[in-house]
Amino acid sequence: MKNVGLGFRKDISQETLDLSGAEKPAFVEIAPENWIGLGGYWGKVLREVSEKYPITTHGLSLSIGSPDPLNWDFIKKIKNFIKTHDIKIYSEHLSYSQSDNAHLYDLLPIPFREDAVKHIVKRIKEVQDFLEIPIALENVSYYTSVAAEMDEATFIKSIVEESGCNLLLDINNVYVNAFNQNYDAKKFITDLPLDSVAYIHMAGHEKVEEDLIIDTHGKAIIDDVFELYEWTLPKIKPVPILLERDFNFPEMQEIKDEMTKLDEISILQWTKNLQNA
Repeated sequence: MKNVGLGFRKDISQETLDLSGAEKPAFVEIAPENWIGLGGYWGKVLREVSEKYPITTHGLSLSIGSPDPLNWDFIKKIKNFIKTHDIKIYSEHLSYSQSDNAHLYDLLPIPFREDAVKHIVKRIKEVQDFLEIPIALENVSYYTSVAAEMDEATFIKSIVEESGCNLLLDINNVYVNAFNQNYDAKKFITDLPLDSVAYIHMAGHEKVEEDLIIDTHGKAIIDDVFELYEWTLPKIKPVPILLERDFNFPEMQEIKDEMTKLDEISILQWTKNLQNA
């Protein structure tokens, strides 16, 4: 694989480590919270992973949109983990998961408001200054907007441009939100700060009602999401692409086939870009 990585999950850890040659992902992504401080068997697995693959991280607990103070003890652990494993990309969710010191165990949407933009930009700058690398923040899936004063694309663009952070563009999340919130996915992507995209996520979802899709990461990517991915690539510079699969794992061959398809589309689209430049 030239551009495509795979989410490293414990359920498929050995199969992922066994991949080689052209079937080997370009990198793996881990949630640092699930690995920080682990010893024993899983500590050994992490060492093997870091020796075989470049690692990117996709965090779950920064809670950048929370009204609570930043958890600096946790952020210090993240910095040490990044340095220990030579991690080039630290990504997180543009959401919050903590309030009044309670961990909510979900990634909740932030109100699309100017005061929220200012609050989040200040926190991003503090974290980036401490980590000494930019954060890549992901557009998240959500099922209802909260007290919105602006549209989501404007909200995201304002945060990225004012903080200097990067954007992790989750194309499946765009598709899910566009379906559930009844907006145009392609226009939404066009309105984002595409020069700041540092990373792409691709995943599957589940349609549970005629008018409701749930972002699950437990299914294969559907054709419509592949089409949106193919449409998007010519609009951004070449970046790493990550296949997310969190549960309901198929045979490894199916995962390899998805990675291959993602890789082939990216090579074709970005080669066309170079030829047309």
